[in-house]
Amino acid sequence: VQLQASGGGLVQAGESLRLLCAASVRIFGVNRMGWYRQPPGKQRELVAAITNPNSTNYADSVKGRFTISRDNAKTTFYLQMNSLKPEDTAVYYCMIAALRDFWGQGTLVTVSS
Repeated sequence: VQLQASGGGLVQAGESLRLLCAASVRIFGVNRMGWYRQPPGKQRELVAAITNPNSTNYADSVKGRFTISRDNAKTTFYLQMNSLKPEDTAVYYCMIAALRDFWGQGTLVTVSS
């Protein structure tokens, strides 16, 4: 099983990006889908997650700007990022927690001021 994260890029502050995480095969027994990020020189941190059935949680720094959603027909989920700030610059990773954890390879988001 592989997770593919995509949608990152270089944007200016205030702009938006939408990240996508797709699994190579359908994963059963999913408990949680999440987006994490690792800013340069810092530790990885949770950005947003969906925990079954439909509970969402967000880091305080992104509340009101980011939205996590999923496609219930597939093991695919998204992170809509609006009003991006330079401090959102990081490598973003997706993760699925099922019988075990699966991680994507990361996609770089760079926000210029």
